[in-house]
Amino acid sequence: MLNDKTGLILGVANKRSIAWAIAKAADREGARLVLTYQNERLLKTIVSLAEELTTKPILVPCDVTDVDQVEHLFTKIGEECGHLDFLVHALAFAKKEELVGAFHATSLEGWRLAMEISAYSLPALTRCALPLMEGRRASILTLSYLGGTRVVPHYNVMGVAKSALESSVRYLAHDLGPQGHRVNAISAGPIKTLAAAGITGFSRMMDQVASRAPMGRNVELTEVADAAIFLLSGRSSGITGEVLHVDAGYHVMGV
Repeated sequence: MLNDKTGLILGVANKRSIAWAIAKAADREGARLVLTYQNERLLKTIVSLAEELTTKPILVPCDVTDVDQVEHLFTKIGEECGHLDFLVHALAFAKKEELVGAFHATSLEGWRLAMEISAYSLPALTRCALPLMEGRRASILTLSYLGGTRVVPHYNVMGVAKSALESSVRYLAHDLGPQGHRVNAISAGPIKTLAAAGITGFSRMMDQVASRAPMGRNVELTEVADAAIFLLSGRSSGITGEVLHVDAGYHVMGV
C-alpha cells in the first residue's frame, strides 16, 4: 500500500509507541522512512528499533521546540530523499504536574509548552514539509484522543491541546486540499505507552473503556497502525479533515 512512498514519522520513543507501531506497518507496506529522535538519550533506542525494519531508515534528531533542528530535519530529507509522500505527527507533551489536580490550576508555562509541542508543531511541521510534498498528493496524519472532545479527569491541559490539534486538522485540510494533500487524525483508545504513564488513574481508565466499549475490550497497537496505513495510502484518497476513532467503539457511548 505504500510502495515507493517516502514518509516522515515523528514521535517514536520506544517499542510501545504508537508511532513505532505505525513505522513497522509502513515498513511492511513498502515505505522508505525517516524517523526522528528528540535527544541523544533516545538515539540508542531508535537505532536498536531501526534494526527491525526491512529498509534502513534515515535517523535525524529533532526537538520541535528548536527551529534550527526542524529546519535541519527537512533539509536532510530534501538531500537524502528529494521528496516526501506522508508525515506522521505523533507528538504530545505536558508537564507531569499539569496532569494532576484541577484544570484551572494549569500554569501559563505549562499551557504554552503543551500547546507548542502537542498542537502548534503540526502546522509548523506541515509548513516545512510542503515544498517536499509538491505534486505528490501527500497525506498528513496526527494522533488525538477522546479527551479533546470530552472531559477526561486528569487529562487537563492535554485535552485542550488535543482539541486545538483536531481543529488544526480541519483548517489544514482546507488549506492543503487544493494541492491534493490530505490531513487526518486518529483518535485512539487508551494504550499503555510512555506518554500514558504520566496520566493519573490510567489503568482504571483502561478498565472502564474495556467494560463499556461496544466491542468489550481495549484496542491494540497494531489496530491503530493498520488504520494509520489506510489513511496514509491512496485507498483513503477521498478522506480529509477526518478524526477516525479507533477505540473499540467507546466514543459512541453516552453512559
